[in-house]
Formats: sequence, C-alpha cells, structure tokens
Amino acid sequence: MNINQHESFQHMIDESLAGAISPEREQSLREHLNTCAPCQVYLSATNRVVAGLGGFSFEVDSTLNARVLASLKRNVQPAQAPQPSRQWALIIIAAGALTMGGSFVDLQFGSLIASVFDLQRTQLRQELLAFWIVPSLCVLLLFPLLPLLSKAGIHREDREERTV
Repeated sequence: MNINQHESFQHMIDESLAGAISPEREQSLREHLNTCAPCQVYLSATNRVVAGLGGFSFEVDSTLNARVLASLKRNVQPAQAPQPSRQWALIIIAAGALTMGGSFVDLQFGSLIASVFDLQRTQLRQELLAFWIVPSLCVLLLFPLLPLLSKAGIHREDREERTV
C-alpha cells in the first residue's frame, strides 16, 4: 500500500477523533483498520495521546471550548500549498533583470569593453556568459522550484518520522 493511502486514512483517524467524519468514511476506516498494521499503530498512538490529555481538567468558558473544537475541525482539513511570497517574486524578477542586463551589455557595449580591457570580442562574450548570464539564468530557473522542493522535503521527513 502506498504512503498516500496511509496518510489519507490517518487524516480520517484524526477526523474521527475530532468528531468530523461521515458514517460512510468511518465504516471505510474501520474496514481498513482491520487489515492495516501501520494505521492500527497510528490509531493506538493517537488514542494514547488523547487519553494522556484526559488527565488535565480545568474549567473554561463554554464559548472558548466551542472555538477550540471548531479550530480543531478546521485544522483536520488538508492544508493548502503555501503561496509564493513577494520576496520570491522579487528575487525572480532580479534574476531575470540580471540575465537581460548581461545580454544587453554584451550586445551594446561588448566591443567597447573588449577594447578597454584589451580582450577579443569572443573572449569577452564567453566570460559574460560564464560569469553573469548563465548564473543569473540558473537562479531565475531555480528559485521558482525552491518552494516545491522544500515542500517535498518536509513531506518526506514526515513520512520517515512516521515509519520510525
């Protein structure tokens, strides 16, 4: 059974403990638990945590209790992917500007720069490509992927922790 199905059933276990599961899904969960040892372990651990919290007792305002339960039910829902921040967009724009700027400098002022530094035009073009245009293009292509790679790493760490 693949890990995504285990995660799905573990979310269903969380929903059932929060009282936010439909009868059909609860029946499906029961059937799955009869045959799946990892989900049984997850249910057992979750029940131990809930039982451990049962020893705490204190009086709270009934509205606070209702708000906490509503918050728990909302948090059981699958989390949405984080949106790229404004900072990422600015970095991508800067990388694009550097890429275009390097190309512009090469096209417009390449001959002048080559004569000032006593270089051949092709040598200057190679150096601009190697030290300006290619690195900024790599940054331009890499930064949109970083949030996705980071998210994949977090999910992989969560899966590894669950299997340990």
